Amino acid sequence: MVHVVDGAPKGAGLRIGIAVARFNELVTERLLAGALQTLLQHGVRDADITVVRVPGAFELPQACLWLARGGKVDAVLMLGAVVRGGTDHYEYVCGGVTDGAMRTELDTGVPLGFGVLTCATMDQAIARAGGEAGNKGEDAAIAALAMVDVRRQLAAASAG
Repeated sequence: MVHVVDGAPKGAGLRIGIAVARFNELVTERLLAGALQTLLQHGVRDADITVVRVPGAFELPQACLWLARGGKVDAVLMLGAVVRGGTDHYEYVCGGVTDGAMRTELDTGVPLGFGVLTCATMDQAIARAGGEAGNKGEDAAIAALAMVDVRRQLAAASAG
């Protein structure tokens, strides 16, 4: 029989760290609100959530690494918004943030919910931060909680 592991967003007893960029605050505050609401709805206690504000998206991987290595969180969320401008800066920031997120997750083993928007326009970003395209902060929270559950199931299976 095939053994299927399918993570569920179970937040009871979990401690969550959230790194959120202040740059593009109109968008990032909406992402944060969506993530917080989702975590609370899935059983994470308010007292078990730590929010760290950083200047911009480029600083997010470092803050997430500090949270993950601190040993006091079960998962980390990375929330930010990068909107394309008229220079190559967009490409460098997006690549750096994405690479940093992956390195943080793989180097620490702590699940990371990736909620960094990379959009061509501010309207697109707003649409993905609680508008008609949903709230990617919520999605990042669900992904992080589900990955904690996957990790627990795999650890239980290997121990048993």
